[in-house]
Amino acid sequence: MTEPDRGRYSGPTWTSGDATDLSVTSDRRLLNRRPPRCQADVNQIKIDDSWRVLRIQAEFVDGFDALLHVEDAVTVFGSARTRLGTPEYELGVDLGRAIGEAGYAVITGGGPGSMESVNRGARQAGARSIGLGIELPFEQGLNPFIDTGMNFRYFFARKTMFVKYAQAFVCLPGGFGTLDELFEALTLVQTHKVTQFPIILVGRAFWGGLVDWLRSTLVDEGMIDPADPDLLSVVETPAEVVAVLDASRAAREEA
Repeated sequence: MTEPDRGRYSGPTWTSGDATDLSVTSDRRLLNRRPPRCQADVNQIKIDDSWRVLRIQAEFVDGFDALLHVEDAVTVFGSARTRLGTPEYELGVDLGRAIGEAGYAVITGGGPGSMESVNRGARQAGARSIGLGIELPFEQGLNPFIDTGMNFRYFFARKTMFVKYAQAFVCLPGGFGTLDELFEALTLVQTHKVTQFPIILVGRAFWGGLVDWLRSTLVDEGMIDPADPDLLSVVETPAEVVAVLDASRAAREEA
């Protein structure tokens, strides 16, 4: 019996594990730069970076084209490590279904775990189910419950799509990636780069300690304004998520 083919995406292209170094991604090539040793190295870096700029531009254009007709959408983040059959996975399914039934398209990171569960729920509701994946040396591939999917090489291009086409962020329990997206969204709202944009955390037991720390440490130390933690809504159920989304939508329509 043959072993399944290991490999990874390089942008939208799948490459066999036998044909590529799985640890070297486009982001890593961009960010892990070594000083040039000679003029020939300098010349090659200039050529490589010029082509890289065109590839980055193309990734933005492809993303804009793919999501052009997305109107009312909610981006949901959560752990790629959530296992099928667990209460956490079922919460994601219920959340995706509730958001879809409320009339929103659903956008996730396109991967497994909580992302897959939310896309599954959106599919069950007949809502548009969108997945925006990323080239990684692990946790690879788009899940099978996506109607519109795109795999990105660069995190910053992907992050733009998460915000540009959504009216809200919802965070299920997750790790560094979820926290990264959460605090980026908070910064955009705090600095008024995006407006009328609710950020909803699902699970008081998971998120409560973080919110308490924001209030007790960052506010007390003067690092953020006392009202800044109120940019977060902490809820427990999909129905509460939908209530926050609908209130935000009503406020946008009245503005």
